[in-house]
Amino acid sequence: MSDNGVGRITAVFKAARAEGRAAFMPYYTVGYPDLETSVEVLAALVEAGADLIEVGVPFSDPLADGPTIQAAAQTALEHGTSVADVLQVVYRLRQRGVSIPLVLMGYYNPFLAYGIEALCRDAAAFGADGFIVPDLPPDERDGQEMIARCRAHGLAFIPLLAPTSTEDRIRIVTQAATGFVYLVSVTGITGARDQLPPDLAAFVARVRAATDLPLAVGFGISKPEQAAQVARIADGVVVGSALVKLGLSEKPVERIRALAASLAQGVRRAPVGE
Repeated sequence: MSDNGVGRITAVFKAARAEGRAAFMPYYTVGYPDLETSVEVLAALVEAGADLIEVGVPFSDPLADGPTIQAAAQTALEHGTSVADVLQVVYRLRQRGVSIPLVLMGYYNPFLAYGIEALCRDAAAFGADGFIVPDLPPDERDGQEMIARCRAHGLAFIPLLAPTSTEDRIRIVTQAATGFVYLVSVTGITGARDQLPPDLAAFVARVRAATDLPLAVGFGISKPEQAAQVARIADGVVVGSALVKLGLSEKPVERIRALAASLAQGVRRAPVGE
């Protein structure tokens, strides 16, 4: 199996499954509160126990994201953070010995402006393993083009499903996915919430019936007990806003490392299917 791209992502889920647990998958926006701090935060997430990191690419109109990540993206853009900068951050992390999967999560316009073929070529060359693009339906022409370019370069294309997705939509999206499928826990935007939806397990089961790919759940997870709750039913647990929110705190790297470690412990102490 390949040691990068889809192969690296597949290996992480396989290893977590062998240990009887879900994978911990934090998100963080590159360039927030500044580029150098974000590099240190991403490295701290690895030290805290991340199995895979969603590397946030800032965009001015992040329609799937709530106020916390919107503000982080705006700050990053004001500092001039570009797609090229994000790719360089991935390269720097690889040079520092980071070996876990690094998946770029961003929106289509900046990727299109970079050039899809060039983007996938450079992402693979710099050490990224795939893409999550919330505003790019996999069954539309642009989505098909990006999927083809990802496949050509061994990268994963990870689409999203929502609780409102129909059975037909679930079939289309899971057939287009590689690496894993991203399940949005709520019908809304990213952001910490006090409680998870009561029908989340039923949603996961509905998608599970349609694919053998790992299923990662994100949106609304902010506490170790919530991470543990999701880890019992999904293959991966994504936490973003709760970590990004600490980006402007005093000693952000240390505080984010501490929260990520507690979230990772929450995931690890919740055996799958418990």
